Amino acid sequence: MSALRKVLVVDDDAVVGKSFNRVLSSKGYIVTTAQNAHEALKQIREQEFDVVFTDIKMPGMDGVELAERVKSSRPWTPVVIITGFGTTENESRAKAAGVSDFMRKPLSPEMIEASAAKAMAAPVLSIVPAPEARPGEALSAAVLEKQNGYKSLALILAAPFIGLAYAVLLPLIGLAMLAWLGGKALVQSQAAKRAPTYLKNVALFFAAPFIGLVYALSLPLVGIAVLAWSAGKAMLANPKGRKVLTALATVGKLVAAPFIGLAYAVLMPFVGMVMLLGLGAKALVAATRTA
Repeated sequence: MSALRKVLVVDDDAVVGKSFNRVLSSKGYIVTTAQNAHEALKQIREQEFDVVFTDIKMPGMDGVELAERVKSSRPWTPVVIITGFGTTENESRAKAAGVSDFMRKPLSPEMIEASAAKAMAAPVLSIVPAPEARPGEALSAAVLEKQNGYKSLALILAAPFIGLAYAVLLPLIGLAMLAWLGGKALVQSQAAKRAPTYLKNVALFFAAPFIGLVYALSLPLVGIAVLAWSAGKAMLANPKGRKVLTALATVGKLVAAPFIGLAYAVLMPFVGMVMLLGLGAKALVAATRTA
């Protein structure tokens, strides 16, 4: 052997370390021992070893976990498991960690020498570590579905308040627009058309509250309907949401029926009055022009 090979033996039984030292030292190996996995990891951080032999049953960290730690940081280092308590589960874990071999107690000089030679001759495996998951990518489909359900419920609960905002703001906006249009028409009117324009502006002035009331009563319902449609579409994305949506639709029809009837009862007279005012103003303008 042209160069000395360094061997680390990890076992809480000092006799095992002495056996490796006695057998391998005469074969050109430098043997270092450790009593536990933590001591072994410290030595591995400080120097390189050509092969690591570790007992599987030790106080604290066991040999399989030590093998996993070694292969994750130094995948090129062969690890051989020494065990007197071999189980299928431990062997599966060790194989998954990438150990090179298993040695079962009691050990003989021939077994020690053959295992060391085999580990040295084994080709170095190229192991590519798996990329770390980015924050947020670990969300499961169940969690996302739950979040969608919360979003749909929030939209349903928010609909009345958004509708109330429509009820408060839009009548004021409607009044402001009508006042602006009336003022603009009054300023731009010609002397000959002053009387019809004046009557038109008066009609608009009296009609403004009723138009605002129409906005107040109808647009919140439109806003609520749009929000309910959006929430229902989101809930239809999952089977549970469909069942909830069906139940809510049934309850919503029962609750909304009286209010819809009341809306018709309130709105229709005002709509008729607005139409009559418009027709009267139009007739008055035509009569004035004829005269």
